[in-house]
Amino acid sequence: MIQVNDVLPMAHTDSSGDGEGSVQVHLDPRERLDGALVLAIYGKGGIGKSTTSSNLSAALARLGHRVVQVGCDPKHDSTFTLTKRMIPTVIDTLAEVDFHAEELRPDDFVFEGYAGVQCVETGGPPAGTGCGGYVVGQTVKLLKQHHILDDADVVVFDVLGDVVCGGFAAPLQHAERALIVTANDFDSIFAMNRIVAAIQAKGRNYKVRLGGIVANRAAETDQIDRFTDAVGLETMAVVPNLDAVRRSRLKKCTLFEMEETPEVLAVQETYTNLAKRLLAGTEGLMPEPLDDDTIFNLLGFD
Repeated sequence: MIQVNDVLPMAHTDSSGDGEGSVQVHLDPRERLDGALVLAIYGKGGIGKSTTSSNLSAALARLGHRVVQVGCDPKHDSTFTLTKRMIPTVIDTLAEVDFHAEELRPDDFVFEGYAGVQCVETGGPPAGTGCGGYVVGQTVKLLKQHHILDDADVVVFDVLGDVVCGGFAAPLQHAERALIVTANDFDSIFAMNRIVAAIQAKGRNYKVRLGGIVANRAAETDQIDRFTDAVGLETMAVVPNLDAVRRSRLKKCTLFEMEETPEVLAVQETYTNLAKRLLAGTEGLMPEPLDDDTIFNLLGFD
């Protein structure tokens, strides 16, 4: 059996710079993304990153911008509300040509979705067999080789779960702004604090900075507000826990394609306003994460 790490070249690594004791995959200068606004969406697993990413991409495209969304999860379910299907992944497509990337054409791995959003799913190695970060790097290389990014105004990376390893932090090497999706609960905010730490580490060597927070499924934001006040972050958008969001996933469509009820119109406006704020430019934030005891004592009720 061919393993992913047998066919994807090892990128340059360095044991300094990203934190004591770390061995990180460093960005090949040839893979640097220039020209487009590059966003990386992070958050606790299952928090709604793909819903946020897809609706943000749709909003950006409806505002007249050329958008590429890259799903960075082996589950490859980031873009199905844009394309109405589970598209082939980069890694599966490469496997079909025995990893001879020169045999691929753009339409083998790039698929047009709602409002013209160009959709890509990296895929990944089978569980426990490799590092997804290498697949992200290979995907960016293919996109550049085939000039998919030449005309892009915005690139959105939708990234697996919270940051646990340098591999899945790889999109931070490309991004200008990172957004964190969180709910108003301890586990989500604890994960957010870990992501803040990862962005701080990557920000030492790369241009990535935090743009802000998207509160998702949030009737209240009191716990989120405690954290953002403590570390100096901003909540850029609040999406309440709406049944329309759940139904849009079941219908395999974005919220911009749903029947325009008052709640759907309101959440459409939320995503449109978020898109406009990001396009206008946001302050790049580099907050200091809290230590575990501090965040534990900060959140909750006495």
